[in-house]
Amino acid sequence: MSMPKSLVSIHDFSKEELLYIVDLAASFEKEYKPVLQGKVVATIFFEPSTRTRLSFETAANRLGARVVGFSDADNTSVSKGETLKDTIMMVSNYVDLIVMRHPKEGSARYASEISRVPVINAGDGANQHPTQTLLDMYSIKKTQGRLDNLTVTMVGDLKYGRTVHSLLQALSQFNTRFKFIAPPELRMPNEYKQYLTEQGLSFTEHTDLAENIDDADILYMTRVQRERFSDLMEYERVKNVYVLKNSLLKNTKPNMRILHPLPRVNEISADVDSNPKAYYFEQARNGMFTRMAIIHYLLHGKATL
Repeated sequence: MSMPKSLVSIHDFSKEELLYIVDLAASFEKEYKPVLQGKVVATIFFEPSTRTRLSFETAANRLGARVVGFSDADNTSVSKGETLKDTIMMVSNYVDLIVMRHPKEGSARYASEISRVPVINAGDGANQHPTQTLLDMYSIKKTQGRLDNLTVTMVGDLKYGRTVHSLLQALSQFNTRFKFIAPPELRMPNEYKQYLTEQGLSFTEHTDLAENIDDADILYMTRVQRERFSDLMEYERVKNVYVLKNSLLKNTKPNMRILHPLPRVNEISADVDSNPKAYYFEQARNGMFTRMAIIHYLLHGKATL
């Protein structure tokens, strides 16, 4: 039996496929039909998530699919000691596609290798979050009109933030200039900087927020995630290191848009919400259309709608 195509890492999709998903999301935003009637999608979340899970479930429902699954592993056989392998083997017997979030890095790749149906990685530890990347790409294309030749400034937790790691790798195919703003403890890991150097792309690193955002086309804010820290003292030291206030935006470019994978804690002031450059709530809405496109593509390929 040949393995079904899954989306575990952003590298599972070619540049052509990434662009196809972005275009399909745009068409679903204009119009969609219940083209997945009769299909069943499982959302199995071993780690809490509100936005991602509801976004996937809404996407599947809007396309006519039924949704089953769990949002808390404590209420499942996992709490009795069932292995991830057995859970995946069992669930893949029942459904047409699995959406999985798991705290352990590499768990989604493992699931995709044993599942009878496509697996979508909805986040595995600090590793990858490819569907967030695709909705980010859709948001960037929608607000900037292009994906090529943009300056993308990433702020905050660049060490553990899986969203920035995935986005960096996807945008490295589009001649992007990167700026990284982080405290020394949360700098972008060397492996990703080396990756950019190998791709021939430029990046600069900074610690000051106010001085380094005026040339950004996209300002990508991130939350400092307490759950990624084993040392709570270190978390307390860095959690409020950057707070984006409306007053910092006055010299930024007119086309600049602020993205954030959400949930936010303190890193974007509420006074930014009414600024036309704030785009994070629209970005979250874009996730529904993008995930509709991903589910459709993994179940039907480039079928005509």
